[in-house]
Amino acid sequence: MSSDAQLEAFAVHSTDKLRYCDSDPQGHVNNAVFSTFLETGRVDILYRGEGRIVDDGCAFVIARLEMDFRAELKWPGTVEIGTRIQKIGRTSITLEQAVFQNGVLAASALSVVVQMNQMERTPQPLSEMARERLGRLQSLPAGA
Repeated sequence: MSSDAQLEAFAVHSTDKLRYCDSDPQGHVNNAVFSTFLETGRVDILYRGEGRIVDDGCAFVIARLEMDFRAELKWPGTVEIGTRIQKIGRTSITLEQAVFQNGVLAASALSVVVQMNQMERTPQPLSEMARERLGRLQSLPAGA
C-alpha cells in the first residue's frame, strides 16, 4: 500500500478513541495498540453491518497479520480505520487495512482471518450467506 493512501479508498470506515493509557511517556501511541485499531475494523465487517457472518459454533481467528508503521500517533485524539476485502477464500478472508490520524496514514496492514470450528479446532468453509455478504462488500466502490 502506498504512503499516500486515503481513507476514502476503503469500503468500511471505523473510528477509535485514543486513550491516555495507549501512550508512552513521550505521548506516542504504543505500537502494540495499532493491532487493537485493526481489530476494530475487522469486527465492523465480521460481526456488525448486515450482521454476523460467522457460522454458529465457529469463530474467526487471525492467521496472518503484517503491518507497516508509517507515522506516529499522538494522544489525545481519534483514529480512523479503513478496511477493505482483498480476497475471499474457502475458509479465509484477506483484509487490507489502514490507520489514519488527522488524514495522515499511520499504519497499513494485511490481515488474514480464518473461520474455525470451535469444537473441532479446524478451519470451516465460509457459508454461502457469508460469501454473498462479503462479495457485496468487496464490490462496493471505495468510500461507499
